Parts: sequence; structure tokens; C-alpha cells
Amino acid sequence: MQLDDVPISTGKGTVKPTKAGGHRSQRFLDVLGEYESVLLITHDNPDPDAIASGWALHTLIGQKLGKPVRLLAGGAIVRAENRQLVLTLKPPIELVNRVDQPDHAAIVLVDCAPTAGNHLLEHVDIKPTAVIDHHTAHGPRYRVRFRDIRPKMAATATIASCYLKEQEVMPTPQLATALLYAIHSDALGWTPYTRPDQHMIAWLSQWVDYNALTDIESAPFSPDYYGDLLLAMESTITYGDVALCFLPHAHGAEIVGEVADLLVRCRDLTRVLCAAVVDGDVLVSVRTTQQGGDASDLVYKTLAGLGGGGGHANRAGGKIRLADQATQISEGLQGEIRKRWLAACDMDPPKGARLVARRDILENL
Repeated sequence: MQLDDVPISTGKGTVKPTKAGGHRSQRFLDVLGEYESVLLITHDNPDPDAIASGWALHTLIGQKLGKPVRLLAGGAIVRAENRQLVLTLKPPIELVNRVDQPDHAAIVLVDCAPTAGNHLLEHVDIKPTAVIDHHTAHGPRYRVRFRDIRPKMAATATIASCYLKEQEVMPTPQLATALLYAIHSDALGWTPYTRPDQHMIAWLSQWVDYNALTDIESAPFSPDYYGDLLLAMESTITYGDVALCFLPHAHGAEIVGEVADLLVRCRDLTRVLCAAVVDGDVLVSVRTTQQGGDASDLVYKTLAGLGGGGGHANRAGGKIRLADQATQISEGLQGEIRKRWLAACDMDPPKGARLVARRDILENL
């Protein structure tokens, strides 16, 4: 990985793709075949699904089209397992500050959509050529030359794996391991595996490096992680079966989602929203149980007019851009988010209660 701006060299010469019937992968390659180079762009702070899906498409384009291709994302990779994945498997992803579109280059959004507002194209006048994603769509309609969006899939990695299989491109052990981990981690017990998910898991399993997979799943945590986690637990307020947590501090973007993942496993909760300021933006993660409703709809209603977001039926997220470089969410904005969140959850509750207090922890030591 490297942190830099993105001018890329374009190349001449295109290898004609092998025909593969009427598969979507072939239509995707046919569209990209008209361009001289390709930029693959994932959402900011890429997770395993974004990294692995982009890597698979990077491999597919390189082998079938022979074109210059780069895999880019904004933000950082902070979550312990995700950092371990990058360290162990070494995907060709570059973290960058901004993106410039070279002449005659195709732009492919991977694991995100133009309306999501959490990628490098958010504030630049660059239109994507193609979108490959599995998130529920929100916001205005958009037009691209190719789209493959399958919200029922557990992960975009399933779609990318299908492309490899359709085009008879065998993944390396490193890529297969990343794709398998991506499918498992994006499902995370909330998203039922479809038949294609199961088929791709079985297909990938013949190449997976299970020792590397174990290293990723048991990645070590930093001391800062435990400090953030303690503050988050103390800051969580419950309103019946609904929870709200404004993290006083977050060392990275992914702790927001990790706290939400942990809180929604509380047996008395069905809907959880966590938020924190990270690098001058308010990042929001929403989680629901099967009884808690559509997480992507809840985050969309909560952030409408404040920011943007999207996701899946049980896992979603969003972002509010702040005008100043604040380090915490102001009391006014906290109040607005709280009001909107409870309204989205159809809650008109009495005063909230802390999920856990420091004295409760000390009394049980």
C-alpha cells in the first residue's frame, strides 16, 4: 500500500477476451475492452469484501484484457483483522488522498455505488463506467455503462468470484483466502448465504491457505482498541430494545462498526446506532437483528439531509461531513441524531438508561 495522489500511466494494446457465453463477467469485460486502462475504486476505509473483490477484478482484468489496472481506496485500514489480511496476503491495493481520471480510462466502483458518498469520487466530477456491488440502493438514480448489483448476496466477493469462475481464471492461494474470508466476514451471522455464496465458498476452498486464514482471524489488538471499547460501553444508552452510542474517542474508523457489532449481540437489543468523529467526519454504524428491521433504511432515515449512507438489511453505515475539524460530536448534533434515530425506530421512550456504568464493572471485580 502507499499514500499518494493517483495519476496512472495508460497503456496501448488490448488482449481480446475469451468468450464466455452470456455471462455478466463477459459483458463487463466487453465494456472495459473499449478503454486503455482501468481504475478500480472501493469505498473508503476498505473492509475485506472491498479489498478481496477489487483484487479479484484486478486479476481478471489483468489476465483477460492485459490492460494497466490499479486498485484504489481512500481512508485507512485500521481494524486488526483487516490489517492482518493486508500484511499476510499482500493485495495490490493503494490508499490515496484523491483520484484523477487519466485519458481513456474506465472507472469501476467496487463494493459501493455513486450515491453512497463514501468513496474517492464523492467530491470530484468523475463519472464511473461500471458499478459492482451488493449493497441496498438508496438515493437518486444514476446511469453507468455496466452495473451488477445483487443485494441478496452475502458479499461483493461472491460476485467477483463468480466472474473468475465464469472466465476460468484460477485464483492464487492468497486471493482465494481473501475472497473466502470476505464472504464469511461480510455475512457475520446477519446475512443468509445464498446458493451462489455457498457455491463460491466451495469453489474457493480448494485453493485457500488455511494457516493464513487463521492468522487473519486471530489478529492481535492494539492497547488503544481496549480503551476505545471501554469508553464505548460506558457511553451506550438504551431505550427499550434500541441502543445509541456516541463514542467519546475513536482511534480509527473501524472501531465504530466493531462496537455496533458487539452491542447488537446483547440479547435485549434489536437496533443499535454507534457514531464517532474520525478525521473530521462523523462516522455512523447501524446494526439490527432479524427482528429489528432494515438497517439500511434506518440509517437512510436518520441521516437524510445531514449526510449519506447505505448498506444491508442488518448492517449499514453512513457519514456526516463536518465544516470544522472537530474531534467530538457537538451536543447539538448529538441531539439531532438521537431524535432522528429514535423516530426512525418508531420509539417515543422515557429517559434512556446506561447499558453499563463504571461502578457496575468495579462492583463485579
